Amino acid sequence: MPGIEKLPIEETLEDSPQTRSLLGVFEEDTAAISNYCTQLYQAMQRIYDAQNELSAATHLTSRLLKEYDKQRFPLGGDDEVMSSTLQQFAKVIDELSSCHAVLSTQLADAMMFPITQFKERDLKEILTLKEVFQIASDDHDTAINRYSRLSKKRDNDKVRAEAVEDVYTSRKKQHQTMMHYFCSLNTLQYKKKTALLEPLLGYMQAQISFFKLGSENLTQQWEDFLGTIGTSVQNVRREMEEEVGQMQQTIQQMERSCDSFYAPCDPDPAHSPVCRNLTRKQGYLYIRNKTGLVSSSWERQYFFTQGGNLMQQGRGEVAGGLVTDLDNCSVMAVDSDDRRFCFQVTSFDGKKVVTLQAESRKDCEEWISTINNISKRIYLSENAEELAARVNQSAIEAVTPSPSFQQRHESMRPSSKGRAGRASSISSVGSEPSPALSVLSLDALVAPETPIQFDIISPVSEENSGQSKTAAQSGRRSNPFGESGDSTSEDSEDSILHQLFIVRFLGSMEVRTAESADVISETMRQILAARAIHNIFRMTESHLLVTCDCLKLIDPQTQVTRLRFPLSSVVQCSSHQDNKRLFGFVLQSASGRGDSRAVCYIFESNNDGEKICDSIGLAKQIAFHSEMDRKAVEKRKEQDKAKEKQQEELSKQRQIEKDLEEQSRLIAASSRPANPPASEGQFLVLSNSQSEDSDAGEEGKKRGESEA
Repeated sequence: MPGIEKLPIEETLEDSPQTRSLLGVFEEDTAAISNYCTQLYQAMQRIYDAQNELSAATHLTSRLLKEYDKQRFPLGGDDEVMSSTLQQFAKVIDELSSCHAVLSTQLADAMMFPITQFKERDLKEILTLKEVFQIASDDHDTAINRYSRLSKKRDNDKVRAEAVEDVYTSRKKQHQTMMHYFCSLNTLQYKKKTALLEPLLGYMQAQISFFKLGSENLTQQWEDFLGTIGTSVQNVRREMEEEVGQMQQTIQQMERSCDSFYAPCDPDPAHSPVCRNLTRKQGYLYIRNKTGLVSSSWERQYFFTQGGNLMQQGRGEVAGGLVTDLDNCSVMAVDSDDRRFCFQVTSFDGKKVVTLQAESRKDCEEWISTINNISKRIYLSENAEELAARVNQSAIEAVTPSPSFQQRHESMRPSSKGRAGRASSISSVGSEPSPALSVLSLDALVAPETPIQFDIISPVSEENSGQSKTAAQSGRRSNPFGESGDSTSEDSEDSILHQLFIVRFLGSMEVRTAESADVISETMRQILAARAIHNIFRMTESHLLVTCDCLKLIDPQTQVTRLRFPLSSVVQCSSHQDNKRLFGFVLQSASGRGDSRAVCYIFESNNDGEKICDSIGLAKQIAFHSEMDRKAVEKRKEQDKAKEKQQEELSKQRQIEKDLEEQSRLIAASSRPANPPASEGQFLVLSNSQSEDSDAGEEGKKRGESEA
């Protein structure tokens, strides 16, 4: 007979949707077998109960055997040997249906007993195990949901211990029940053959012993056929016993070895270290789905990676669905208000963000490492895990400090192993340094022990402290990041250029020089390598606003300015040569001691590194031209003021000359001889204006004398 279909007992602990789907097929087959066995049992019961209807009952049995080919069994439906055997039995039974008589004792022992045992004991046992397994599965889902809802803020050791114990008990119960249930279903695939063949074999033997006169119908050929069938039944039973023994051994071994996997978290992290070289992973995770503008819900799904895609599959689904594309994506651990072990996957264009929750911290870190490796497209290589291991090792070696320049120079000598390590370092961390760095030590750019800042902290300066003191004295509420609301509004209103980008802060560190073209690439290399060594995947997402006056990092949720970089302090800005998502800029500012310090800031964007650098360069050009225009306008205003002042002085001088001329005219008029006496009848009449002129002339004369 052909091979028997079996359920994999080794996959019961994982409880994947594929295993559940296969289990559904076996359950459907069990229902079909139960239905068919019930009909066969009823047919044989009619033979036993109604001797008068023996012929009709035998005919019905023959008809049912002939209809075996029409039965749609999900498993073993194309068994030609079984089908032909049953057809032969149906033919013989049809021929002997008119010859049967009272066979009460023989039929009860040889025919009814095996089918009754199969129906009442085996099938009912499977139904009972199915109900117990369903209850255990529901209890496990309830326990894991309760464990996942443990609050991080209200951490209670007693409640957490109870939840862990509940998960352990329910998972162990589900695993054990599922293994025994699988064993019974696998055993049924053998028993259904014996349950169908043994009653028929007993029936025929009873017919042979009872009807000695039917020897002309039951020839030697039929006896050989029956003997062959009996041998086949014994072989099937022997195979079933061997398979049952192997399955029992497998169950015992898995019960001993899988005890540590029942707990949701490993009590000893050193016993199971985190594997960071994975390029494929699968397992159950919780995904956060938005149910409204503010509210959200968590749903437990089975997730797995397929190439560069993240897939999810429900327990009752046959195939999985696409969640997001992992190529060039970003992944980081996030803090949730009500969940632990959460991480966030952002697509390469930043349009889709998926928040997931793992079962333990180890599982969370392995998922983050796997998605990070897939994002670098390591899975496309032949030996993906070895390449991932080399990438992580090269990231560790990239920041290993060399004691001297000679040792670094010796490590950079051309060799097969060195070239391979260097190539992996370039592919994982950054581009190869410029030729200038081969002569000049890297210590001239960045000090070996310079601390790296991985989170956004506002720089403390005397100016900001003065602002905070002034704001405190005046009673006004100041910005906690050292920036007032008035300056922000003025900058946003007066600036010509406004460009907003989504960025994620990777880190910053102080550099020794701000003019070197390689300082940004060297800082990128050290920050990325340090993140890989210390397993830092969390990145703070912000909005970078580029204006003609400054660069601002704005919180996307509260719209509060986290950091403000004056554009005049930005010395240079450049992006990564290979990874266009990475960019950085060097900020030079005055320290409290009076000297200047340079700090390099590194960010990750959504494939906008070059665009952001071009925008910053454009802002500096606009600011430069605006400053030149402002100086030209101020110079023009000063020239206009000088011309106005010169005109005023000229007008004053002309007025003085006019006054002097008038005074001289009056003096000359006052120095003339008196008028001759008038003739008779003539009188000299002076008008008021003339009298006033004479008075003014006298006063002018006196003033002139005094001045002389």
